[in-house]
Amino acid sequence: MLKVEHIGIAVRELSQSVPLFEKLLNTACYKTEQVESEQVSTAFFKTGDTKIELLESSSAEGVIARFIEKKGEGIHHIAFEVADIEAEMKRLAAEGFVLLNEKPKRGADNKLVCFLHPKGTNGVLIELCMEIKTKEE
Repeated sequence: MLKVEHIGIAVRELSQSVPLFEKLLNTACYKTEQVESEQVSTAFFKTGDTKIELLESSSAEGVIARFIEKKGEGIHHIAFEVADIEAEMKRLAAEGFVLLNEKPKRGADNKLVCFLHPKGTNGVLIELCMEIKTKEE
């Protein structure tokens, strides 16, 4: 794992949370994105080397809606950047961690992602993420 890539925060409404975090962090939201496969709308902030991702459910049945229903708004996950997501998934599975998806899937911010079950990580949902390489790179 190379570094903490971002911290994901579940929110009820981006329309209220984006202005709040813009004031809090004293910086503008630099990107919003819909991730249909996860039924989520996202908003990203960067302060120094740290990125914050706000997550709003786009469906009453979505994972973020269920999270907020159980736990309320707050930290949802911590994402770590990895150099080779498939190799890291294989390593972690061999170490006994439970992966929530068998193969990496496309996530927000041009990333391939995989989540680890929080029951095996002291209750913290961990996301592995790797930048999707473009043909020019």
